[in-house]
Amino acid sequence: MENENPDFRRQLLVTLSATLITISHGIGLGWLSPMLPKLQSVEATPLDFVIDVHEASWLGALISLGGVSGNFFFSYIMNRFGRKVSIYGLALPNTCIWFLLYFAQSVEWLYVARVCAGLTGGGMFVVLPIFLGEIADNSVRGRLCSFFNLAMNIGIMIGFIISSYVPYHVIPCAVVALPLLYLVLSTRFPEPPQQLLRWGREEAAQRSLMYYRNCDGPSPSNEAQRSYLKQFDEMKHAINQQVKEQSNESLSLSDFCNKSALKAIVTGLVLMIANIFTGTFAFINYMSNIFEAVHTQLEPNTNTIIIGAVQIVGTLASIYLVDRYGRKILLVVSCAGSAVGTAAFGIYAFYAEETDADLSAFSAWLPVTLMAFIIFVANVGVISVTMVVLVEILPHRIRAVATSACLGCLSFFAFTSLKAFPLMMHYLGLAATMWGCAAVSALCLFYVSVFLEETKGKSIYN
Repeated sequence: MENENPDFRRQLLVTLSATLITISHGIGLGWLSPMLPKLQSVEATPLDFVIDVHEASWLGALISLGGVSGNFFFSYIMNRFGRKVSIYGLALPNTCIWFLLYFAQSVEWLYVARVCAGLTGGGMFVVLPIFLGEIADNSVRGRLCSFFNLAMNIGIMIGFIISSYVPYHVIPCAVVALPLLYLVLSTRFPEPPQQLLRWGREEAAQRSLMYYRNCDGPSPSNEAQRSYLKQFDEMKHAINQQVKEQSNESLSLSDFCNKSALKAIVTGLVLMIANIFTGTFAFINYMSNIFEAVHTQLEPNTNTIIIGAVQIVGTLASIYLVDRYGRKILLVVSCAGSAVGTAAFGIYAFYAEETDADLSAFSAWLPVTLMAFIIFVANVGVISVTMVVLVEILPHRIRAVATSACLGCLSFFAFTSLKAFPLMMHYLGLAATMWGCAAVSALCLFYVSVFLEETKGKSIYN
């Protein structure tokens, strides 16, 4: 991490290993956008069947139904059996995706593959931010958690490319290696020390923290030892306090209805709304269809790949900025940029769809430029920073339950967005759809500007 501290190198390596599953999931997300027009075309379909617009909307939306199940299932597994078991479990549904796509005999096979993708994604959004937040030092937590989104965006761009240019049945044969490699690498690092302390395994927790602080060698420096001991004492005190509180009294309605908890939950829900209804997730899934609707001169899949690259640049910018300038300013800039960008794209789409205006001087560059701007500003804030802030704002006593609830809402919002987006494009037009996204962005901008508190450097035990 920019030569800051060798203590954090192992945290970075574990993060990169854990986010392999995110790359594989991203490939599955990116696969749909260029592949969907092919599956809807009698001439271009690589399978023995063709899908219509309603089946296409279900194909897009079912990932979110799987996501709801994944949120709650993996939350239960994580709290009952620990972070490592849930990390192992993510590999199973992701592996199933690629077998189902390869052997697909009807659209129902694709539906089940998308549900499996949702199970993986729903589980990832619960497990990985909490796991990475627990193993990461306060000073680098924002950047390490942002690798989660960077890996997904890299996967999405790979999915855009290979589904545009690689034969259909070659793709699953190649990608299935990723969840298997992830599973092997996951056996190399220990359970987070916080979880081990909750189980009363203090010696194992000490070894785990030494591993993640990279001070388990034969001759760690005195500074590393002092830092490790200070962190372990803080962690032990905080976990013991949590365990004592939980043993004295189970969660009750009052834990969720006090002022600080309600504000955190409402903020979490607003962040979930911003993440989905500003439109970026739907744009990624239906990108090629969007560019076809505005009659761009560039080949739609080429535009889609360009946008995939812009996503990565936006996430890299977020990684660079999030622990330097804080979370709030990135969210404010992101919501404002999304509002302006989607409103402008809606104006262009209105002229492209509803008028006879000659847009030939603009059609080769303006649509892709506007979409690139939207995707870039979204990835700087509302996409990359949302999960970091969610973990940091929720009180520790309700963090696990409230995180699962917020992510369940995220999956429901995503289902609504993905199911409605192609139908809104078909019946209302792309312009009205974009203006709706702009309105949501403006409302989220107001909330973030007025009510969100900065969480940069905040301890997860507070």
